[in-house]
Amino acid sequence: MDTRRGTRNLGSTTTRTTLVWVAVVVVVLVVVDIALVTLALGRTAPNAGDPAGPIPTFSSSPDSSTSPTPSASADAADAAAVTRRFLTAVDGQEAWRATGTTCGGPAPTLEHTVDGGATWVPVALGPDVSTLMAIRASSTDLTILAGVGADCATVVRTSADDGVTWTAGSPGAAGAGISTAGIVLATGVVESPCGRPKKAYQGQQTSVVICEGKVEWRSGTGAWVEVPVDGIRAVADNDDEYLLARVGAEGCAGVEIASLTAIGVSPDTATPAVGCAADAATIGPIGLDRAGDDIWLWAGDAVSVSADGGATW
Repeated sequence: MDTRRGTRNLGSTTTRTTLVWVAVVVVVLVVVDIALVTLALGRTAPNAGDPAGPIPTFSSSPDSSTSPTPSASADAADAAAVTRRFLTAVDGQEAWRATGTTCGGPAPTLEHTVDGGATWVPVALGPDVSTLMAIRASSTDLTILAGVGADCATVVRTSADDGVTWTAGSPGAAGAGISTAGIVLATGVVESPCGRPKKAYQGQQTSVVICEGKVEWRSGTGAWVEVPVDGIRAVADNDDEYLLARVGAEGCAGVEIASLTAIGVSPDTATPAVGCAADAATIGPIGLDRAGDDIWLWAGDAVSVSADGGATW
């Protein structure tokens, strides 16, 4: 018997058996892998009745070459940041000045002078006053148009003791103002004739709203008439005409005082110069008022008084 041949047969049988088992294991692994993949796909694919999942979003740095579109909140913040100045004079020595913003802005201020603007004394407003929209003084009292509370509800208040106490005032007694709802007149609130009004004034028969680069005038409840006035910042009553404070006028390095008739205004109505406050600041809001021949101008940090109707300062 040849034992070496038997050994060769046994080695061949073992090799074939090993190969068979290897093949079986490979097949089993492939089957298991397919099953796992199928299960994973079944779990991630949505069912017909399931709600759609969120669509992924991706962020990147903004393109600095394009400007972002302003949002409503940005517009509101911008509106609240606009500070307006109010100035009302009794005579050449006594006057009141105030600041105010639209509802939600910084707290308003109110001050009083009896020495031609050399010194100013702060006057306390009620704790509920959120903003000021207009002030008007006489020799006997001061009336304010204020917004009170968190919603800046419009009220008129009058003080006969220099702001120590306040009582309810008559509609229109403080003049016209600007609120988030529109132009506040004695008869109620009307829509503003422009997007961002700067100042408003109401006389017995006419009203004026100062807008960017123009004056809007109307008689009674008639249509608004637009008069182009570059650099316009403030307006004051001057009997049968208005006084205007404007910057950037030719020949005036500071604030020019001009006039505008209060009767029969048209887009072509002229606004001739009255005088020039050459040293007045031209940056920021401006306050203007008249008491007889005395014209008060609040520009920058200084308050100036002209004793000849604004011709000289």
